[in-house]
Amino acid sequence: MSTPTPPASTNPFVGIEARTTVYPRSKARAGGHWRVKSASNGVSHCYHVMSRTCGGAVMFDEVEKEALLRLMRRMSGFLGMRLLTYCVMNNHFHILVEVPHKELWLARLMEAGGEEALLRHLSSFYSRAFMHELRSDLKELRSAGQEKYAQERLAVFTRRFCDLSIWCKEIKERFGRWYNKRHGRKGTLWMERFKSVLVQDGEALRTMAAYIDLNPVRAKLVKDPANYRWCGYANALAGNKEARQGLCRVMGTGEGHWSKAVAEGYGSAAELYRQWLFDEGVERTDLTGRVIKRGFSEAQSREVTEGRKGRLSTTELLRHRVRHFTQGLALGGREWIEGLFASHRNCFGAKRKTGARRLRQAESDLFALRDLRDGG
Repeated sequence: MSTPTPPASTNPFVGIEARTTVYPRSKARAGGHWRVKSASNGVSHCYHVMSRTCGGAVMFDEVEKEALLRLMRRMSGFLGMRLLTYCVMNNHFHILVEVPHKELWLARLMEAGGEEALLRHLSSFYSRAFMHELRSDLKELRSAGQEKYAQERLAVFTRRFCDLSIWCKEIKERFGRWYNKRHGRKGTLWMERFKSVLVQDGEALRTMAAYIDLNPVRAKLVKDPANYRWCGYANALAGNKEARQGLCRVMGTGEGHWSKAVAEGYGSAAELYRQWLFDEGVERTDLTGRVIKRGFSEAQSREVTEGRKGRLSTTELLRHRVRHFTQGLALGGREWIEGLFASHRNCFGAKRKTGARRLRQAESDLFALRDLRDGG
């Protein structure tokens, strides 16, 4: 018998987005299962992470997929991980994540403001009351001349950063508590500890990313991964900077944070990646013609890889973006959009200087009045 679903609230993601209030007093344990992890050697490393619900029987609805995606992004930003691509399916998830070198990541975090920069970062995740208690504890310890213990108190947090096991454990436990509360359910949600595969840069990274983004196509949920809201490729097309940065990293055109150079390189990276998807995603059959791996037809693959060279038509691009990420879109030529912007200047922030926003990857010179961002 299925568990009852409580009436929808005005914001079903309250438990997902709430700031943490429990004060950690001891070092978190990542569990006892051995897994392949590469020595950091001052560089970052990429992993494919996957986990499935108990028996695969627990199925996620659209709100739950969105909640899991939001939590993945939130925990990644806080713990220093970098999402390259991902796919939230009905009863499992795949994530391609980059784990940075911890010492270098911490150095970049604290280079501008030292310990205060660290505390500001913590305040983005923990509640005001939590941070007040932490600051009071640090002040009390230092007033008593116990700097060693103050540093140990901060180490409770810093040793959690850039750790694959802690990051995935946090996602699964937090989502499990939220899911159980939503359904009046008890017990474990996930079948077992997460599985992970260390992935080399280059062709292996591109192949793994394609495998992840092609999941909804293989499962016959959509005919094109661009139309599946809960995968990294669709979010990149929709304008999400983090997803676009991840796509550029996969294709080897963007290594650092989002920048003008990465933004300029995104278009070509997206076209190359789309060709890669439609080449990797061709349906496979055995010698008898029996389908052993669902996917695109040869004709679909050739149209994208040889005909369009990975470019989306304006119709395809707009259909995808309007359906998932925008409302009230104004579409037209640059001058027309700028005229609308001038007449509605008071509706935009002070930092906005121009109105026209080009529709990247479209085979035309159309512009929009608002950015087609994730959730916009």
